[in-house]
Amino acid sequence: MNPYLRAPIALVLAAIGTGANAQDTVRIGHVAPLTGAIAHLGKDSENGARLAIEEINAAGLTIDGKTVTLQLDGQDDAGDPRTATQVAQKLVDDGAIGVVGHLNSGTSIPASRIYHEAGIVEISPSATNPTYTLQGFDNTYRVVATDAKQAPALAHFAADALKIKSVAIVDDSTAYGQGLANQFEAVAKSLGIKVVSHDATTDKAIDFRAILTKIKGENPDAIMYGGMDATGGPLAKQARDLGLRARVLGGDGICSTTLPDLAGSAADNVVCSEAGMALEKMPGGAAFAAKYQARFHTPMQVYAPFSYDAVYVLVDAMKRAHSVDPKKIIGAMPTTDYRGVIGDISFDAHGDLKHGAISMYTYRNGKKTLLKVESL
Repeated sequence: MNPYLRAPIALVLAAIGTGANAQDTVRIGHVAPLTGAIAHLGKDSENGARLAIEEINAAGLTIDGKTVTLQLDGQDDAGDPRTATQVAQKLVDDGAIGVVGHLNSGTSIPASRIYHEAGIVEISPSATNPTYTLQGFDNTYRVVATDAKQAPALAHFAADALKIKSVAIVDDSTAYGQGLANQFEAVAKSLGIKVVSHDATTDKAIDFRAILTKIKGENPDAIMYGGMDATGGPLAKQARDLGLRARVLGGDGICSTTLPDLAGSAADNVVCSEAGMALEKMPGGAAFAAKYQARFHTPMQVYAPFSYDAVYVLVDAMKRAHSVDPKKIIGAMPTTDYRGVIGDISFDAHGDLKHGAISMYTYRNGKKTLLKVESL
């Protein structure tokens, strides 16, 4: 049975319309963890999508002569792969014409198969594991760089700028954390950095003292952590409490404005990468940050500009397809050439950005501070 025929009757009737003045109401899904340890990152992403949809509705949207109203269908996958597939099926059953999400690689990858089978575009604002877009699906896109670019950039920065000679690696066993850590390890070794150990934990762990005590005996110059800020913050704090001299390195998962709240003064010992252009270097970064603050009365975290642009990219595909039919939207996606907040957005054959960037940060007196931007 066609999944779109299972959409609510009111939605179907609205989508059918009755002529030139007919009005379509279409759902755009957004999925991220809205509960749990990284809910602050999920809400940040959802806020970005919500801001875009509110702007587009306020300005007025016409597709193929019909007025179109967008409706955000925000869902919580709790960062759990099993829940992610259930939520994905719910969005299919609800008649969503596209999805912005999921936040994590470990949820984006299993959910992508459901969207592929249903014929719905999925644009992740944050999933960096290369596997996500390498499955042979024609509906998977992302607006950030992959770990195949992020990990080498972090390793090169560690070797060249930080003069790291030895590193201990810890990952949270997720598709994101483990994938980033493994990519980093391979490149670090090729650069002559000695990897003294590689330990695995979980994305629920908050006590790292046993692992860190072992690492202290190994005396590395740095600890590379593959995971999110909810766990990376405590790891950095406990490393300092145990007297480790090592710098803490990580990817975009720990590179949030909330990290100092989780790590305390140990945040100043962290160097992290983001798989995208730094906000202050984005063409529309300053204006976006001001709009976000005015709308939600809180500073943005990391992913809001990417979710915001993902919605606009989806709508741009609708306009070029002259349709809200999900399959026609998929057909328009490969020729995307959109100028957004994050910069120029166009995709390669896999659905990855043709032109991306990696940004390096540290924290100074608890404030996230840009070190370097590397264009890809």
